[in-house]
Amino acid sequence: MTGTTAPPRAVYDSTVTAVGEQVQAFLDHGLLIFFGDESPAELHDMSVRHTAVVAEEGPRPGDTIVLGDHRVEVLAVGSVVADNLLQLGHLDLKANGKTEAKLPGDVTVAKQDLPLLSPGDAFRILRGDGRTTEERP
Repeated sequence: MTGTTAPPRAVYDSTVTAVGEQVQAFLDHGLLIFFGDESPAELHDMSVRHTAVVAEEGPRPGDTIVLGDHRVEVLAVGSVVADNLLQLGHLDLKANGKTEAKLPGDVTVAKQDLPLLSPGDAFRILRGDGRTTEERP
């Protein structure tokens, strides 16, 4: 009997609570900045704020990031991304198509238009390892 591929699981799951007035200007340059709700007020104008309900891990290449109804595949992840996301709710998402993160805090995805999010939208990181259910421990 052949196993089935396991569905992706959310390693990070949050809900957008506010979108700063400058977010669209950053989107025009392929950048989407996230911060947790507890972030300092001076960061609110430039970022998407959110509240996490699952915060197990940060992204890694091959993961899918869900942005409302939009999905993007992670190409590269900088060395401090997981700590920033898990401790501060901070993530810099760059739609530049690079397969290596230029800065330690970068998460890169294919070059594309990223969506303008709204309060209530999902911000999730999904991981599907491609193993069948028979191969899982």
